[in-house]
Amino acid sequence: MAEQADGQALDEVVTFTSDLIRIDTTNRGGGDCRERPAAEYAAARLAEAGLEPTLLERTPGRTNVVARVEGTDPTAGALLLHGHLDVVPAEAADWSVHSFSGEVRDGIVWGRGAVDMKDMDAMILAVVRSWARQGVRPRRDVVIAFTADEEASAEDGSGFLADEHAGLFEGCTEGVSESGGFTFHDGAGRQIYPIAAGERGTAWLKLTARGRAGHGSKVNRDNAVTRLAGAIARIGAHEWPLRLTPTVRAALTELAAVYGIETDLTDVDALLDKLGPAAQLVEPTIRNSANPTMLDAGYKVNVIPGEAVAHVDGRYLPGAEDEFRSTLDRLTGPDVEWEFHHREVALQAPVDSPTFARMRAAVEEFAPEGHVVPFCMSGGTDAKQFSRLGITGYGFTPLKLPEGYDYGAMYHGVDERVPVEALHFGVQVLDRFLRTA
Repeated sequence: MAEQADGQALDEVVTFTSDLIRIDTTNRGGGDCRERPAAEYAAARLAEAGLEPTLLERTPGRTNVVARVEGTDPTAGALLLHGHLDVVPAEAADWSVHSFSGEVRDGIVWGRGAVDMKDMDAMILAVVRSWARQGVRPRRDVVIAFTADEEASAEDGSGFLADEHAGLFEGCTEGVSESGGFTFHDGAGRQIYPIAAGERGTAWLKLTARGRAGHGSKVNRDNAVTRLAGAIARIGAHEWPLRLTPTVRAALTELAAVYGIETDLTDVDALLDKLGPAAQLVEPTIRNSANPTMLDAGYKVNVIPGEAVAHVDGRYLPGAEDEFRSTLDRLTGPDVEWEFHHREVALQAPVDSPTFARMRAAVEEFAPEGHVVPFCMSGGTDAKQFSRLGITGYGFTPLKLPEGYDYGAMYHGVDERVPVEALHFGVQVLDRFLRTA
């Protein structure tokens, strides 16, 4: 048996996850988040392992941490290992356990950030501290980054680091972060472990309609609300065409092999039907999407406003941004303007790379009953910003989850939680992968 993370690491990953959850780093998107206490906590744990973490801020209190573990092969490209410190809001009254308690109850760690993604932050800390105790050095340099502001624009986090501190990531060719390597139960006894090798681009849009303000009792053919409502209705009803990226093709091919069915990519809908619940892993990423999410118009019921505004959460596949733009032009029409409120690129990573193979092997060693497949994330991560530095991003936060645990529902949901055994599995798999990477 190869060397692996020590028993203390298994204890520490639970402690660190719980401690980080208790540090409230809620990011509401208005700039009021303060990641610094969590950043200082992580930096202290790294320093105890003999590393020299650097704390960096674009805005006071919006703190990032970067440290480097030197590898044994200076000719090998460095690997970026990153996790964000901020979390989305949580209303404590809606939760079974207080959302920032970090309570460990019946083998479960509860609280906002348990899977998104203070669990991964804790795994990283536990692994590098285990290495320090055992005198382990990875083959490649491993650059560790704990970032601010991922749950909003990333301007104070990975965007700031990529734009202003690129030197700290010198030599990094690949990166690993959230949303991959978890157990997906298909309801028929199969355990699937999807590893992310791509993500759709982010297109958060602001739509503005202008018209003639006036009295609500009078006929008005230049009503801004009417114009905006028409555009929003068209966007909401639009059926985007099927587009298969190389990552999604690979996902469908490998899933079909798991189920022993023919891979017929000429009839994707029929193939998805045959995959059953496992189709959930690819359905969100076979098309672009645009979902209206916010409306703002008027100030009094009998006053027709001169302007109406809406926001749309758009996502586009790798290679499909031009199509996304032209489609929005057509759907909004001549009377509604649209612009990017926030835009980030779509990503794609090779599934035949040595790094993907090593992630696959690490999962299979500790979950031999599992089926590892590639997939494309429907949302986005800090990998988008780090791609500006030429870093290829993968999603790999390994967790062995029990049947009935809805991993996807934990993201931004009520009663977010993670099993202790899942954290133990994650530390072991991450340790194995990083030692061999």
